[in-house]
Amino acid sequence: MDDGQDRNQAGAEGRKGIFAGNDPVEITRRWMEEAAASEPNDPDAIALASADADGMPNVRMVLLRQVEADAFVFFTNYESAKGQELLASGKAAFVMHWKSLRRQVRVRGLAEKVGDDTADAYYASRPLQSRIGAWASQQSRPLASRGALVAEVAKAGLRHGTSPKRPPYWGGFRIRPLEIEFWANGDFRLHDRFCWRRSAVGAPWDVERLNP
Repeated sequence: MDDGQDRNQAGAEGRKGIFAGNDPVEITRRWMEEAAASEPNDPDAIALASADADGMPNVRMVLLRQVEADAFVFFTNYESAKGQELLASGKAAFVMHWKSLRRQVRVRGLAEKVGDDTADAYYASRPLQSRIGAWASQQSRPLASRGALVAEVAKAGLRHGTSPKRPPYWGGFRIRPLEIEFWANGDFRLHDRFCWRRSAVGAPWDVERLNP
């Protein structure tokens, strides 16, 4: 038996109930569905981490809008700080934490732009004012005042009307995971942790239990 099989066998021990399954993305989806029934606000909120050209990390809250078969998708302004950092590095990490469930999921992986069709479809699903706001806001750049932003929103509304097209600088990122860790609260801080890792997208997953 090779090292990966040893780790998988060890990881499978106790991996029942909320940890059961052979696909970590599907386990994540299941946890999110449970959180949607118990978390009072934004059960799809994630703390997204990136790093600038000097390696200085950045983290901020965004909404995870889609879980694909092997990826996680969120949407943003490509010219924002996070957009520029993700485009430059091609790497990202995020954590979801649900206080109501006392669980969290940590993900590390590769970041890439979604296709135009995916970005267009999501943009079209947003409320009109949010679509107009995407045109008005120069995200992450200096703003003179709140009033200046409101004025830009008004101008954008007049310019683009009630059926605005998606701004060319606005779209989505797909994070393809290389590591997914599941954590659940345990008594006396003896938490349960299982970490899934793979060497590349499409490679088989290894899973092992971690110390709390």
